[in-house]
Amino acid sequence: MLLNRFETAVMRHPLRHAVQRRFEAARLQAIGGDVAGGLALEVGCGCGVGSEIIHERFGATRVDAFDLDPEMIDLARCRLARFGDLVRLWVGDAMHIDAEDETYDAVFDFGILHHVPEWRVAVREIHGVLRPGGRLFAEEVYAAFILHPVWRRLLAHPTRDRFDHPSFGGALRDAGFEVHAERKLGHWFGWHIADRLPRA
Repeated sequence: MLLNRFETAVMRHPLRHAVQRRFEAARLQAIGGDVAGGLALEVGCGCGVGSEIIHERFGATRVDAFDLDPEMIDLARCRLARFGDLVRLWVGDAMHIDAEDETYDAVFDFGILHHVPEWRVAVREIHGVLRPGGRLFAEEVYAAFILHPVWRRLLAHPTRDRFDHPSFGGALRDAGFEVHAERKLGHWFGWHIADRLPRA
């Protein structure tokens, strides 16, 4: 679902970008490594900061990225213009990823799947577009945060069937992932590194 005005403003703020670069991406890289030379997909790219990080910090050669909000894609195009054809952007939906199966070496989820009503469908879609041996880097927000009375007043999220740390990891395994590493911050936030198993 689309972000409300408050969350859109937060996502576009330089402080949010700094947290994403210096804390969230650093945590994912520490437990998941790099994707040097790979083709990566960012699910829900917002204004494009995540795609910059995937190029500059994780070392991907090319990044594809999509977002549900056309306005965010316009902002991302401006931000990422210097990368030329090394970045491809489109308006899209995580429950129906517009990509061929087994396309990507890595998929990045910087706190997007908790916005998706049928989030398990999105997990399966991500698994499908990863190449065998490809890696998911996921940073997520849990039900305890989403359903907290303060944040429910400020932010617009689906509230039915939200996940916590164990249930998100369980859904990854159910979709066919092998979970390589997991970390959490209290009951509100977590990081997951999961691989699509290589062919035998």
